[in-house]
Amino acid sequence: MKSKLGIHLKDGQCIEGQLARTFGTSSADIEVLVAETRQTHTFSLEEVCYILFSALPAWAHSVDLASLEKVETITGETFRVLIFPNSKFERGFVGILQDKSAPFPTMFFSSSGVRCRTQERLIGEIIQEQTPVSDKIIKDALKTQESLRKKRMGEHLAAAADIPREVIETTIQKDYRAQLIPRKVRVGDILMEAGLVTREQIQMALDSQKAGRKVRVGELLISMGFVTEEQLLLALATKFELDFVDLEQHFPSEEALGALSEGLVTRLRVFPLEISGRKLRVATSNPTDSTIGDSLRFNTSYFVELVVATSEQIAAAIDRHYNFSKSSVDSLLEEMGDEGQSLPIEDELDSPMFIEPDSKVISLINKILIDAYKKGASDIHFEPGSGKRPISVRYRIDGECVVIHTIASTFKNAIISRIKIISGLDISEHRKPQSGKITIRYEQRKLEFRVEITPTVGGNEDAVLRLLAASKPLPIEEMGLMPYNLDRFKDVLNKPYGLILCVGPTGSGKTTTLHSALGYINRPNRKIWTVEDPVEITQSGLRQVQVNYKIGFTFAQALRSFLRADPDVIMIGEMRDAETAKIAIESSLTGHLVFSTLHTNSAPETVVRLIDMGMDAFNFADALLLIVAQRLARKLCDACKKPIKPGREIYDDLMEIFVREAGHVSEHLPLYENAEFMAGTGCEKCNGTGYKGRISLHELMMGTPAVKRAIKTGTGADELKILAQQEGMWTLKMDGIMKVLKGYTDMDQVLKVCL
Repeated sequence: MKSKLGIHLKDGQCIEGQLARTFGTSSADIEVLVAETRQTHTFSLEEVCYILFSALPAWAHSVDLASLEKVETITGETFRVLIFPNSKFERGFVGILQDKSAPFPTMFFSSSGVRCRTQERLIGEIIQEQTPVSDKIIKDALKTQESLRKKRMGEHLAAAADIPREVIETTIQKDYRAQLIPRKVRVGDILMEAGLVTREQIQMALDSQKAGRKVRVGELLISMGFVTEEQLLLALATKFELDFVDLEQHFPSEEALGALSEGLVTRLRVFPLEISGRKLRVATSNPTDSTIGDSLRFNTSYFVELVVATSEQIAAAIDRHYNFSKSSVDSLLEEMGDEGQSLPIEDELDSPMFIEPDSKVISLINKILIDAYKKGASDIHFEPGSGKRPISVRYRIDGECVVIHTIASTFKNAIISRIKIISGLDISEHRKPQSGKITIRYEQRKLEFRVEITPTVGGNEDAVLRLLAASKPLPIEEMGLMPYNLDRFKDVLNKPYGLILCVGPTGSGKTTTLHSALGYINRPNRKIWTVEDPVEITQSGLRQVQVNYKIGFTFAQALRSFLRADPDVIMIGEMRDAETAKIAIESSLTGHLVFSTLHTNSAPETVVRLIDMGMDAFNFADALLLIVAQRLARKLCDACKKPIKPGREIYDDLMEIFVREAGHVSEHLPLYENAEFMAGTGCEKCNGTGYKGRISLHELMMGTPAVKRAIKTGTGADELKILAQQEGMWTLKMDGIMKVLKGYTDMDQVLKVCL
């Protein structure tokens, strides 16, 4: 007769039946003839919590060899079982219930179904087995533990406030006898009322009392100098059936490091080691805290296997692999110097490639990523020189490329290979461009880098990483709009439906502007959908979607879905094709407020571009509310800029440029006496450049009746520009001149971004 069994799954289901196939030490699943259906089913041990067997194994009678343990499963059940050393299973272990007359006395626990297991032996006994600690020392430690746990509040207060215990007791008795206070009042309140202690001293005493109640025997033995932390942890590892590891002999895998964020390892003081299948191995120095495993299981999709390591080694490993900013890139480059000990490998073309065996290349890339983020860079350029020339690392900061680091040429192939590995690219491909993505966490922030690898002459490859740091929207008042433009922009945003476009080249701040606009109208009574690639800015109240071209989920598909999802406002990250543009225009004509972006140079050119894409001029004209063209110019450093008073001819030159652009002098322009010319002198915050940050220049073309009529009649861009200016539009250059006169930037920076 086959053995009866009961399988308890992690989801709470219980299945009874008979074993249909041999279940052995290397089994990854179990085949069962289910009693209820009389059908055979196979269950993976990954979905099993534990299995009850009706028969005892032959070796279960050697009780002398067994150890009594308490096993707690992830379903919250606890069992006291005998564990035998000869029951070696790859994916779990076998225990025997002490009541052998039970209908199912044998239990198999799957490794992934166990929350924790603990030997019934006291930790003092285990310590004595492993260290030369006498019975007397253990008894003394237990007495000290008991006294700390029973220590009264008055004793803690006496220590915290440096007051004799007799004074405290006398004060309390005196007040009680005089019936000045209720009998249930706290001791600390009595002494504070008497002026003997302060609120801070009471809190110190409470903390001391709380710590005393939680003190463990092992901690006392360490403080007394009888055992080391390593000896205690070795004993705890034995008690909790965990492996003790030396982290200096273990190098973590990249997959394991990516499974846990810096914030999580820092908070729990744990360190990931490796991933095998669905099992994540993690080191902890606090095996008595069962909530650590629960937190790790909750925050990852892995079954967590804990091992034990010292707190010092865990802290050092976290600093080494997570806290990239602890030491500078420059200091690491000094260590690396010119001595790249590389291993030559021949590829198909017989050209030498190098693989850097030193982990310093890994640390260098990590540090550069964090360093670029901290310096406010939008892009990182890795540019290997030809032959033995070094690698130049340039950051684009505030729109300007600056050489930041120079690295010895012997490391160039190792650096490019490392970037390919962490961005999921093919390291064996050197002839074609490749695109990838790197995601890291730093100070509780998610940093995403878009990676582009491009083959260059001399057998080299350049890598350009664009930083897409998740951020929050700016208030619309902080977008750099001049009061004249800000009022018109706000007025349009209050419209119930229509089309608002933000145009400009890549990196001109279009997405930031649209999200600020959405933030201005984001109210509980408005349903707002956005589709973007990627989602760079998040804000509560918006339903945000990211396109995925790999599965065919495009802007157009998302828009069709939005229109069936009861929207009030729709934001489209970019009009990349005629289909998306057509749906957007139709959506704005059917009662929705639609925002989008386009890559054009000016507001009037945008109209011509959309008509050329095949848009119906009448529909587009009816839908149009506003087109915002913008650029980003370098801003004078607020920390070091100082007022200057240039000659009158400088002011007159600016007026001449403005009038040539506008056709007239605006009443908004300040007089020479009131102009606020500024110049950056250079300081530490701006690295001596005089510029820090960027300011936006705007061109707002309103969808006025005259502009709409011109669009319907097919007016060209030049004529449309003149008409829009007559209707109140300031060009980008005009807006830039106004910001020069207000002291935000200088004319050199305006002319760099405006024709």
